[in-house]
Amino acid sequence: MAKIQPLAAAASPSSSDDQRSQQAYTVWMKSLVFNGNGCTVYGLDGAVAFRVDNYGCRGGREVFFMDRAGNALVRIRRKGFGIFRRWEVCRCAQNGGKEEEEATPWFSVRWAEKGGATVAMHGGAGMCYTIDGCSARKSEYRVHGVDGAVVAEVARKQTPAGVVLGEDVLTLTVASEADQLLFLGLVVVRGLINRSL
Repeated sequence: MAKIQPLAAAASPSSSDDQRSQQAYTVWMKSLVFNGNGCTVYGLDGAVAFRVDNYGCRGGREVFFMDRAGNALVRIRRKGFGIFRRWEVCRCAQNGGKEEEEATPWFSVRWAEKGGATVAMHGGAGMCYTIDGCSARKSEYRVHGVDGAVVAEVARKQTPAGVVLGEDVLTLTVASEADQLLFLGLVVVRGLINRSL
């Protein structure tokens, strides 16, 4: 299989005066499993870094975010119905899965006004991030911090020649000091919200 190499992350217009280093991931909103739903995340080396395989129907009640070896890193569960629906995200234990460790939520995502979503970190941190454009079918969206600054961006991937790839091939750009797994998990949750996974 050919590698998919992400472009070097360019400074976003919203943070052009802030020259923080950023990391880019390529997210292909397709499963590597035939007839499966999910997505595949390619790392900076162009090889598969993470994957989500949802063997049930699109928008399943529970999906796992796995590393390239198939070890579950994050569990995402849908809770509630309609406007009360939320997605609860837990880190999976690295030692084979202790139930009490997996039962402790890491963060949750809820619907917000105007088609967005809010992200609340558990453990007393409260609302920390907002995602714009959750109900839209657009491929491009941003994750904002409490202060309104853009902390992660998702856009359609472009080749070095400037060709824009399909709507299911995305580039996630995140500050290198940020928790990469958290923002990758948010991309998966947004895919579940839109029933594209």
